[in-house]
Amino acid sequence: MRSEGYGYRRENTGSSRVGVAHIYSSYNNTIIHITDITSTETIARTSGGQVVKSDRLESSPTAAMIAAKKAAEIALEKGINVLNVKIRAPGGHNGPTNPGPGAQAAIRALSRSGLRLGLIEDVTPLPHDGCRKKGGKRGRRV
Repeated sequence: MRSEGYGYRRENTGSSRVGVAHIYSSYNNTIIHITDITSTETIARTSGGQVVKSDRLESSPTAAMIAAKKAAEIALEKGINVLNVKIRAPGGHNGPTNPGPGAQAAIRALSRSGLRLGLIEDVTPLPHDGCRKKGGKRGRRV
């Protein structure tokens, strides 16, 4: 009989169904979209705008946490218990490639709701010198 000591892995009692959480976090809103592993079938989709009343609160970490909790409940209901997370910011030629304030709060809420998190990666689109940024030669003058 084997002991549960060093070198022996504990057998996984339940089967784990893996999903992908696509988190789009801009400075105006946070969108959480949970799909299956192939990203073809949508399991849950929520946003900060669905859970708060005023427009200015859509991008807040509180709204992102509530939206992530709502999406996680739906995912757990449908049998998903492991999530790989893909974070996306506006990126492109639209400015900074860092995500808005809701991304970190959404990840924290997903892990607290009972889902195990696997891979967390940044999938922000980066320009390879494609489009020219708007604003003219001397930039936007305020």
